[in-house]
Amino acid sequence: MMLKLIRKRKKNWLGHWLRRNCLLKDALEGIVNGRRVRGRRRYRKIDDIKIYKSYAETKRKAEIGKIGERSLPSKETLRGHSDSSFRGEGYIQCCVGVRLCDMYSNQELAEIHFMYGKADGNAALARRLYQERYPQRQCPDRKTFVRLHYRLCEYGKFNSPGLGRGRPRSTTPEVQEEILEAVNMTPSISTRRVALQALSPADYPARVRFCQWFLQQCGVNSNFPALVLFTDEAQFTRDGITNFHNQHVWAYENPRAIVPSHHQVRFSLNMCADIIGDRLVGPHVLVNRLTGQAYTNFLENTIPHVLEDTPLINRRHIHFLHDGAPAHFSRTARRYLDRRFPDRWIGRGGPIAWPPRSPDLNPLDVYLWGHLKSLVYSSPVPDLESLRNRIVACSEDIRNTPGVWDRVRRSMRHRCEVCIQAGGGHFEHLL
Repeated sequence: MMLKLIRKRKKNWLGHWLRRNCLLKDALEGIVNGRRVRGRRRYRKIDDIKIYKSYAETKRKAEIGKIGERSLPSKETLRGHSDSSFRGEGYIQCCVGVRLCDMYSNQELAEIHFMYGKADGNAALARRLYQERYPQRQCPDRKTFVRLHYRLCEYGKFNSPGLGRGRPRSTTPEVQEEILEAVNMTPSISTRRVALQALSPADYPARVRFCQWFLQQCGVNSNFPALVLFTDEAQFTRDGITNFHNQHVWAYENPRAIVPSHHQVRFSLNMCADIIGDRLVGPHVLVNRLTGQAYTNFLENTIPHVLEDTPLINRRHIHFLHDGAPAHFSRTARRYLDRRFPDRWIGRGGPIAWPPRSPDLNPLDVYLWGHLKSLVYSSPVPDLESLRNRIVACSEDIRNTPGVWDRVRRSMRHRCEVCIQAGGGHFEHLL
C-alpha cells in the first residue's frame, strides 16, 4: 500500500511539470531537438522515470535521441541550389543557426569583404559589384557585407564568438537533479538558495587558482585588496526588482494594494561603477548596447580621473579587474589595458585570468548592485531623469556609510578562503 501511494505521488509530481511548456517536459518526451509533434504527447520515456530511472539519465538519453530530428543540408547542397524554388520556407528553416562559415567558404568570405572595401563601405554598391563579378554564385544580402566587416574589426575573424550556437545551457542534468531533489525534500525552500549559476568542470580549478593568487598577494601586501580597482556594469530599468513573493502589506484589513509592473513606456540605464580603496567612483552612465570600442572609449576617459586621487607610489601597484563580458574581451580594450596596466589587469584574455561564471567573487555583484537597487526601487520610478537622480543620491548614501569598504575587503578575502575550501565550487551556503 505504501509503495502504491509513493508511485501515485510521483506520477502526480511529473504531471505537474508536463502541463507546462518547459525544457523538462521536452526532455522527458524526447523531443528536445526535433520539430513539434502533433497529436498525443509521447510518454514512452516517461514510463521509466516515473519509478525506476533517474532524471539525469533520462534527460541525457532524450538529448542524444533521434526522435523528430531533421538533418540540415550540407554545404554543397546550400551552394549548389541557387534557383528561387529552393529559397522557400524549407530553405529558411534549414539555415536557422547556420553560421557564415557554413554557408560560404573562407575564399568566398574574403571576396565578399574585398567587394565591400572596393565599394568604400557602400553595401548596396558592394552587392552589385559582387553580383556582376560572380553571376553564378548566390548573392549575399547587403547586411552580410556590413556584418562581415564589423566582425573582422571587432573579433578579428569571420564569425563572432558563439554565433549560431544559441545561448549555452547554464545548468547540467546533474545540477537540475540536485535542485529538484532539494525542492522535493523541502517544498518551502527559497528559490534564492537553489537557483545558482552552474559551473562547468573547467571552472573549478580556475576559481581556485584565482583565489590562491589573490590570497598570495594579500600575504605579500596586507593592503592589496585596497589596490585593486574593481569594476562592473549593471542595468537599471523602470520595473526594477519585482518579487511578489516577498512583498507584503501588513494591515488589519485588506488594503487592496497593487504593484504596477510591465509598463508600456519603458526606459533603462546601463551603469558602471568602480571600487578602489575606500572610494566608490561613479556610477557612470554607459550606452545601452555596450560594444568593444564604446567600452574602450569609456576606459580612456574614466581611468585617468579615477587614478587622480591615488598617490603616485600606489599607482604602480594598482590592479584593474573586470569580468569576461564580450565588450571587455575586445581587442581594443585589451590593448588599452596592456598599455595602462602592464601585467596588472584581471579579466578574460588578460595576464591574470578571471574565472568565468564567478560573480560571487566580485564585490560589486556581491554587495553594491543589490544594495543600491534596493534603495533606488524603494518607491516607483516615474521617469528616466528621476531614475538617474535616485542612482546618484543612493550612491552618495552608500559612499558615506562609515566602514563599509573595509567590510567589503574583508568579505572578499573570506570568500576566497571559503572558495578554496569548497574546491572552487559554490560556497554561499558555507559563509
